[in-house]
Amino acid sequence: MNARDSSGEISTGYARAVDALVIGAGFAGPYALHRLRLLGFTAHAIEAAPGVGGTWYWNRYPGARVDIESQDYSFSFSDELEAEWAWTERYAAQPELLRYAGHVADRFDLRRDISFETRVAAMRFGDDGRWVAEMNTGELVSARYVIAATGCLSVPKQVDIAGADSFAGVSVHTGRWPEDGLNLTGQRVGIIGTGSSGIQCITEVAKQAGKLSVFQRTANFSVPAHNAPLAPDQAEAWKADRHRHRQRARESHLGTSSLVRSERSALTTPPDERTAEFDRRWAQGGFQMSAAFNDIVSSPAANAHAVEFVAAKIRAVVSDPAVAEALVPKAYPFGTRRLCVDTGYYETFNRDNVTLVDVAADPIVAIEPDGVRTAAGFHPLDVLIHAVGFDAMTGALLAIDIEGADGVTLRNAWAAGPRSYLGLMVAGFPNLFTVTGPGSPSVFSNMILSIEQHVEWITACIDDLRRDGLDRIEPAVAAQDGWVDHVNAVADTTLLPLTDSWYTGSNIAGKPRVLMPYLAGVGVYRQVCADVVANGYRGFVITASAPTRRAAVVSAS
Repeated sequence: MNARDSSGEISTGYARAVDALVIGAGFAGPYALHRLRLLGFTAHAIEAAPGVGGTWYWNRYPGARVDIESQDYSFSFSDELEAEWAWTERYAAQPELLRYAGHVADRFDLRRDISFETRVAAMRFGDDGRWVAEMNTGELVSARYVIAATGCLSVPKQVDIAGADSFAGVSVHTGRWPEDGLNLTGQRVGIIGTGSSGIQCITEVAKQAGKLSVFQRTANFSVPAHNAPLAPDQAEAWKADRHRHRQRARESHLGTSSLVRSERSALTTPPDERTAEFDRRWAQGGFQMSAAFNDIVSSPAANAHAVEFVAAKIRAVVSDPAVAEALVPKAYPFGTRRLCVDTGYYETFNRDNVTLVDVAADPIVAIEPDGVRTAAGFHPLDVLIHAVGFDAMTGALLAIDIEGADGVTLRNAWAAGPRSYLGLMVAGFPNLFTVTGPGSPSVFSNMILSIEQHVEWITACIDDLRRDGLDRIEPAVAAQDGWVDHVNAVADTTLLPLTDSWYTGSNIAGKPRVLMPYLAGVGVYRQVCADVVANGYRGFVITASAPTRRAAVVSAS
């Protein structure tokens, strides 16, 4: 992968040489391209899909919908963009989100700098201070900086059930749904998995299938979205006050303007008031339930009240007591796995064509050519849908063979779990930036807002380096170790580390068990990042690559 001649100049062996290579063109990649252009840098993006959108390109399953309110789940960097785009629903569905991604790409003329249907296979950091990336096409790209906008939920988990390859009907993963869709009318359909994708898919597939068998591996907590069309007057009122809404979101815990976290304790609130507050939050919908009291995710006793409330809601909706009881989560605290947001999920199990198979009580033995066999019997199927989740947060990066300084590979560096500084960079991998990486709020936040903050921080950093005649940056090991310890300490004040989930990587066999998101909140994290910059990029080592240029080492304390 060395395409330099003896003088050290870039040779014609490269497909292109740019200031910055961007990996991914979901939402983060295109925004990074836009920001880099504005700052006068050359940049190019690589995207595996045929189009922009990332998660919203691939996840086309019936019912796919965002679980953050649309107006919050959108870019805030352009007044003109915000003024011209009108969301149609409180929680936008996948087709609308994909149209939005395309609109952004076209409005800012970004597609000309994106190579679609291409993957980065390997990257090496050279002695000259540049990255060389090899595509799956064999082409080489040289870049001073790499911005990994690879997405947190972009690598579908492989199906690890015996006989999965033997199924003779239609077999599909929710994260790779066919672009032309599937005709499920009258079909015998099975869905394995009841996480967020499964829950959304189940409610819609049940309306089409002749018979739907839901194979529930782990019961999940789900709350109603109360989705509805977004009235024009509501949308205009929000836009008129958009700057206040946006600032409120930036200072919030989750990164949304509508979610107000209570300062009250569930334990000290009188029972009737506590139930009333839970009811009020349930009626509001979405993630409001998780913010009803300030100790739900930190106190087992407080959490038990939330579990009891949601269990009562499930039992009140589902007519068959045995099915209702199987749907009530009992193995982990409320909110410690990804809280699901639904549109009629529990009501679906009152339909005559829907059967719940509780895999905890009736394990799957094998997938066979014409259905799924469990310990208690056989379920004949025409279509099998795998809603089994993703290799979250680290899967896409580790799918690339990345070799940093001194020959260290990212796979080895993260063999015991991901380690980073601020979720932005990894020690030993100079000039490689990660957008919403492990150690940042990431998937525990409004992703669009976190993407904007990371992209703006990264591009401003690169611009600062250029201004100061410097071009190499990486975290000091001590700073990275301190940040990892801090992320873990914050996590340990909550109940989340006690629960196996994709937050901890526990859904992937052999993956190190590490709680990856930073849980102190978006507002706290933004201030930390701002303070790092204000203190001369505290914790980073910054130098000039060329030996003739002045080198400066910034304090790592």
